[in-house]
Parts: sequence; structure tokens; C-alpha cells
Amino acid sequence: MKYLFALLLLLLYPPVADNVTTRFPAPAGYTRQKNEPGSFGEWLQKVPLKPAGTPTKTYKGDIARTDAYTAAVADVSIGSQDLQQCADAVMRLRAEYLYQKKDYNNISFNFVSGFKCDYNHYANGYRYKNGKWVLTAGKDYTYPAFLRYMNLVFSYASTLSLEKELQPVKNTDEIKAGDVFIRGGSPGHCFIVMDVVENSNHQKQFLLAQSFMPAQNIQILKSEGSPWLSMNRQPVIYYGELVKPQYLRRFVE
Repeated sequence: MKYLFALLLLLLYPPVADNVTTRFPAPAGYTRQKNEPGSFGEWLQKVPLKPAGTPTKTYKGDIARTDAYTAAVADVSIGSQDLQQCADAVMRLRAEYLYQKKDYNNISFNFVSGFKCDYNHYANGYRYKNGKWVLTAGKDYTYPAFLRYMNLVFSYASTLSLEKELQPVKNTDEIKAGDVFIRGGSPGHCFIVMDVVENSNHQKQFLLAQSFMPAQNIQILKSEGSPWLSMNRQPVIYYGELVKPQYLRRFVE
């Protein structure tokens, strides 16, 4: 009987998805920015989070050195190799969004060499060899194959290539979810904007996410105890100096 009662409670009161919008209410005096239905920004707001208190871990399962700045951990796989680092995490989120939309034509990232690594070639059996595509396998659009494609991207792309693919945001007052603070280099670094709030004076705050070196969980960051950051105050996090207008870029839609 108790199991039937529990099932009835689940049907009447289904659990609320734990994501950015449910975990992080807007600060007092601020309202959450509205994103276009089906947009990348709206999708980012709904990325599932691991239970509150979950530490950020590396791909080896160790506590990451960035864990002190963890506000939440995204429930997104990191694999078993040291591949999904900072720029890789941004590309993973963007590709996941497009894959879930079945917008396969727009899943494409450039290698540092300039080679265009598009998902359709990979899904149709082509593999990267000596700077070109070579047909060696059958068609496979399954999710495991998609993850293998992402590992290929992670192996040859970086902040250097991703920075070139993104367009500068000319008016940083128009910052929105999906924008990226990035500085290409060896190493460079980047953050992705997960959500934005605004007050009546049009001042904005935002949530940032990142991966790091070695590869680790994608984490929502906090600075001095707060997950809501702004460009008016440099956050106390690794590479906090990048949270400035000149580093803000955007995926080309």
C-alpha cells in the first residue's frame, strides 16, 4: 500500500527539475532575462544539475582544484580522458543543444589548424586522417557516436580556434545566456553565460559555467559566496580578469 501511495504522490506532485532557474532565484530587485523559446539561452537555463552539495570532480574522480568556487555541478558527462576542458565544455554544451534539436547541419567546429570538423561528415562514416576526411565507417547518428565526435573535436580544437569562430559582442549591455568570455591562448580560458538577470536600472548580473584543466565537471561558479556575477566587479575565481567587455563573444546564429 505504501508503494501505491508513493506512486500517487509522484503522479500528483511530480518532482521539479533541478536546473539553473530552480536552483538560483534572481537576486532581490532583479528579474530573469527572457530567452526566445527554443533558443540556446533557454536550453542552458534547463541544463540539469547534480544534487546540491555535489563537489566538482576531475575525469579521474578526484576533487577538482576549482571546487572551492562551485555553486552547482551540471549533470553532463565528462568522459574518462583528459579532454573536456574549458573551451571543450563550451563546445559540448553548444553541440548538445543542437544535437537535441536534431539541427545536425550546424554542429561544426574548427580545429586549431583551420580544418572544419562538421558532425554530418562524422555521422556519415568519415574519419579525420592527415588533415582530411576519409570514409571508413557506416552511417551512425546515435548518441554514443556523437560523443565520439565530440572527443575528436576536443582533441584538435581549443580556445585559440573557438575564439576565432565567435563574434564579438559590440554592446555588452546586451549580454545574454549563451555568450562566452574567452581569451585564446596556450593556455587560454573561457566561461559561458548560463543565465542573466536585470534590475530597473538595467544593471545586469549573470551565472557563469566552466570546465578546467585537467578535465572536470562543468561547474556553475560562485565568487565570494554568490553565484551572481557582474562586469562591474572582477570575480574572485581563476581567470576572473576575463570577465570584461573586451572578452565577450557570441556564437553566430
